This record gives sequence, C-alpha cells and structure tokens, in this order.
Amino acid sequence: MTEHEHDHEDAYVVGVDYGTLSGRALVVRVSDGAELGSAVHPYRHAVLERCLPSDLTGGAEVALEPDWALQVPQDYREVLQVAVPAAVEAAGVDPSRVIGIATDFTACTMVPTLHDGTPLNEVDGYADRPHAYVKLWKHHAAQAQADRINALAAQRGETWLARYGGLLSSEWELAKGLQLLEEDPDVYARTERWVEAADWIVWELCGTYVRNACSAGYKGVLQDGAYPSADFLAALNPAFADYVETKVEQPIGQLGDRAGSLSARAAAWTGLPEGIAVAVGNVDAHVSAPAAQAVDHGQMVAIMGTSTCHVMSAGVLREVPGMCGVVDGGIVAGSWGYEAGQSGVGDIFGWFVEHGVPPYIHAEAAAAGRSVHEHLTALAAQQEVGEHGLVALDWHSGNRSVLVDHELSGLVVGQTLATRPEDVYRALIEATAFGTRTIIEAFTSSGVPVEELVVAGGLSKNHLLMQVYADVTRLPLSVVGSEQGPALGSALHAAVAAGAYADIRAAAKAMGSVQRGVFVPDEESALAYDALFAEYTALHDHFGRGGNDVMHRLRTVRRDAVRRRRTRKDAS
Repeated sequence: MTEHEHDHEDAYVVGVDYGTLSGRALVVRVSDGAELGSAVHPYRHAVLERCLPSDLTGGAEVALEPDWALQVPQDYREVLQVAVPAAVEAAGVDPSRVIGIATDFTACTMVPTLHDGTPLNEVDGYADRPHAYVKLWKHHAAQAQADRINALAAQRGETWLARYGGLLSSEWELAKGLQLLEEDPDVYARTERWVEAADWIVWELCGTYVRNACSAGYKGVLQDGAYPSADFLAALNPAFADYVETKVEQPIGQLGDRAGSLSARAAAWTGLPEGIAVAVGNVDAHVSAPAAQAVDHGQMVAIMGTSTCHVMSAGVLREVPGMCGVVDGGIVAGSWGYEAGQSGVGDIFGWFVEHGVPPYIHAEAAAAGRSVHEHLTALAAQQEVGEHGLVALDWHSGNRSVLVDHELSGLVVGQTLATRPEDVYRALIEATAFGTRTIIEAFTSSGVPVEELVVAGGLSKNHLLMQVYADVTRLPLSVVGSEQGPALGSALHAAVAAGAYADIRAAAKAMGSVQRGVFVPDEESALAYDALFAEYTALHDHFGRGGNDVMHRLRTVRRDAVRRRRTRKDAS
C-alpha cells in the first residue's frame, strides 16, 4: 500500500447499483473491500409496460404499445434519498469518513432531458407523453428502426458495424433515438440531451454531465473517437442528421475517473459529505468484472439476473458475430473489453413461476417451507439429464446474442401429457445455459478464447443452475465472493475516483473477491448435454436464421390485434 493509500485505511466508499426493479447501496471499507452495510429501495413505479402511472398523468389513462418498457426518473433519485442513508446507518460508520460514491446502471437505459438535466416527463405538458419517460434497457419497440440502421450500415459498409458483431440492437441509443424522432417529433425536438441513465444519475449527484466511456462505446456507437456520421444519420431520416451534435455529444469520462464533487443538494439527499468524489458512471455488468478480480484475459464474467450480460477483457481486437460490442478500455484500461448478453434469464424463470405453475405446486412448496423456485429446483435436480424429454429456446425477451433479434420468442419442444412443471422449469434453465454456450463458442471460434466463467448475481445461489452451466459449457465456474457484485464494483471505482488506489486493477486486487472453481463440469452430464445442445442449435438456427419466420409473423399478428382492440375501445 502506498503512503497515499495508507491515508484511507479507515475510509469508506459507497457503491450504488441501479437494477431493473430496485436500487441497492453498499458501504465498503477502502482498505480491504469489507462490506459493512447495504440497503435496497424498490422503484415505486417499477417497470411501465402497459400504461403510464396515473399519479403522474393527472389520472389520465395512457396505454403503451406492445414491447414498451419505461421507467420514472424520480424513482432513481429516491434510491439516493432512501437506500444510501439506510446503508450508511446499517454499516454503523461515521458518514464523514466516506470519501467517494459511484453508481452503475442497467444499459441501455435512456433519459430524454432539457439542457439542465430535467427529465422531459417532469416538464409541464409532457407527463402524459410516453416518449417523455425513461426507455428502460428492455424497451424493445424500436426493432423496426434497428433493422433499418443495420441494413443501411451494411449497405454503406460502415466500419463500426463489425465492432458490434454485425448488428446493432433495438435496445441501444441509436434505435431508441430514431424511434423517438419518428413516433413523437415534438418530444424529440424538446429533447435537448439524450442521456444514458448511468450518466444522468451522476449528473444528479455532482451537477456535471460527463458521458462514461463504457456506455458511449457499447451503447452509443462511439468507436475510435467518432460516432456514426451526420451523412449516415441523414440517410436514415433527414431530421436525424444532427442527432449526435445536438442530443448526444458530450465530454467522455474514463472509468474510475472523477466526474465531479458531491453537490450540496445530493449531500442532503444521501447524508454524505459535500464535495466528496463522484465517479464517472458505469454499466452494471462491466463494474462487476473488477469486483470478481476478473481483469485478466480469458475470464468471462456472466452477471446473471433478470437478464445476463457477459463481459471479458482480451489483448486482441477481433470481430465476434453477434457480440454486443468491443471497446478499447471498455472494462479496464489497456485491454479490449467485449460484451455479449441474453435478454431474458431470471425473467423467464419468474414468468414461468408466476403464470405457468399450477396450485398443487404452490401448496407443496408452502408445505415444504420453501419458495416455488426452490421447490421446482429441488424436483428438477432429481432428474437425469434429458429425462424430461424437452428442449427449449430462451427467447421470451428476444435474443441479444448472437442473433440480435428482439422479435424472436420462446419455444418448448417435446411436451406431452406427462410433462410436469419441474420438467419445463429445468428445460428453461438448460436453454439459458445453451444460450451462454452459444455465446462462448462464438467468442472462441473468433479468436477470443474463454477459459473461465465467473458468475455474479442472485442466480449464482441456485446450485442446480450453476452445475447445469458448468456441465453445458464444460468450463469451471467461479463465483463472485460478494452477493452484490455490481454494487461492490461501483465501490471499487469510487475508491479509484477518490484517489485511494492508482487504478482499477490495484483496487480489484485489494478490494475484489472471488471463489475459484466452485462448480466443475461432470463429464457424463456434459456428454449428455452435448446431444441436447445439438438439438438446441438446430432449433436456434431454424427459427433464428430464416428457416421459418413464424416468430416474426406472430409478433405482427399480435401487434395488429392489440391495435384493433384499442381502436374499438376508444370508439366505444
């Protein structure tokens, strides 16, 4: 420890992890990464998927189209006002000893704002306009725009396209921004800043708007110092030509840098000292790699929650089909940071438990004193590989990698009258593992070998799921030592921003935590899964690569039917 680092032995930092449904604050000791206290605050409005909240629209009923997912910015501020003070109190530390705060966010989550950062839904006259709200990462209603972006980029030979595996996602800034322009030009015109939530919350904390290099690179299509050209944007839509110049362009902050100092307003919210370091924003998945000490080449970190994000660093630049992006310094300085992902994982298991499980399973679970998830896991764990006779596609939220198509949907093949809930539950777990193997094979075959899988997130507690992943991928599974990987990762970046460590590698060594090789592949199970994976791959390619376009056609049928029903309702 250097003399400067020694000064911070009794100092603390706060990491705040903004997830899909809640925000978590974690207080961490700078000297050794000890986690001393945490608190969670659920978002009051959760995810808006069917309608805008009547408490904000003045009672007006404003329905949302299919595939929309919005959030309310005030819910994010309340995490700072509630969870941060509660975490400090739980830690029992003197707030004056806190030297820095850092945040991470789901991405790509976009906030339309005025020049001063005011979210548009808080501007008079805009509370009943869906496009004035935050577009959450899983807002998939911009697929038509994404398709046009990809087709035009391929046609024009745009060099940046290969950095994203050949396809940009409908989840990202560009598609969502184009959707905003084309579906509500008035809200687009009023939008003076198109801001990643990861940067917006930092802006709220310190009063300075700095774009973080991670989001700008992976989600904003910033490559080699440039965004897509005005000429390209104008070819999409003439009114889109100045999108970068007027809505997006902003100074770039490197990960671990200081974005600014905690403002008096934010100090009052959090109970932390005014003037302490506020780190440049970051993405939930990417901050988790240093928390797991996974900053070396060949270590893929899978952050598993409602969705899964796969990140890894490498010393080489390669074009991996269907990857979400490769960014110089996107995870740690001096390495190429790669990202891939699965749009639905825990969300799929949650959907099945909520909508597909009969009352007798709930009764059995209650009698056994465990949750429905735990009960189904226990029943499924008794099976041999393949005993259920099923294979599923994990596309209930579309496919992020490697197909980059959010118009795809879920599928279970092999159901009979003998099929039971635990059979489907296990098949869904296996499908998500097959999805991860598909991603790993894409990386390895492209010259970016994956040698270890490090798992973070709540799903790592499910031993059946973890063993299935080890068997399917034939890789040893390490587990982040913290149950709060992203929040710990943010805390590490706060320590670097405060000057306690020279860089994120030094902070990871001192404050990170990982348990190596907790789950190892079983060869007999791995062989059995090879056969099932072949079936998964056949289905994957048939439905995902043009063999049968039925999933896309059904999406169109659904949207048309919803619009007809709403038209009839409005007419009556």
